Amino acid sequence: MIQLEGICKVYRAGDVEVRALDDVDLTIDEGEIVAIMGPSGSGKSTMMNILGCLDVPTSGRYLLDGVDVSGLGDDELADIRGRKIGFVFQSYNLLARTSAVVNVELPLLYARSRTRRQRATAALEEVGLADRAQHMPNELSGGQQQRVAIARALVTEPSMLLADEPTGNLDSTASTEIAQMLVRLSDVGRTVVLITHEEEIASYARRVIRLRDGRVVADSADSADRAGVGAQVPVEVAE
Repeated sequence: MIQLEGICKVYRAGDVEVRALDDVDLTIDEGEIVAIMGPSGSGKSTMMNILGCLDVPTSGRYLLDGVDVSGLGDDELADIRGRKIGFVFQSYNLLARTSAVVNVELPLLYARSRTRRQRATAALEEVGLADRAQHMPNELSGGQQQRVAIARALVTEPSMLLADEPTGNLDSTASTEIAQMLVRLSDVGRTVVLITHEEEIASYARRVIRLRDGRVVADSADSADRAGVGAQVPVEVAE
């Protein structure tokens, strides 16, 4: 699904060169749920931008579903983002005066899909919010708003879900619901990459990758006890 080979990302500020990612090799299989962690400045945001085809590496190769996207242009990257990647961010980024179902429909507007209402309703049902379809964001809790955002990410049927600090604005109960939901999405075959600074949330992933100074310094896939990592419980979504 995801293969990084010798990925480097270099930024320049005047005469200063900053290596945000430094010779990173990484493989993530289809259907894995992976947490990426690291302190500020470790390269997490740069990693997210490259995995999400929001940026390209300075050198190295990024293969997504076998396609080398490292040197693609903006239009080609936008096409891949629209077809293969769903994004979930810390801020829900919902339109305040628009119902939940219309918020979920938004990624389908550009494609002029005639089935967008049915697909949006199905995505809301997948996250347990079919009965909130006509509610405005201010009528929903924070956890429910994030679930709408997840439904919006799922409506294009992407093969990868990229979640950047998705529980950062939530209380502990809602955070647990969202983490469990991401596990469930992985269980049905979606690849989930979770970027977080919260150890408790990372524990729901079945693999934890740690970055420091632009390098991978730990990967639980290399640990003998990897099988014990992750939440293995059925998911019940609370209303």
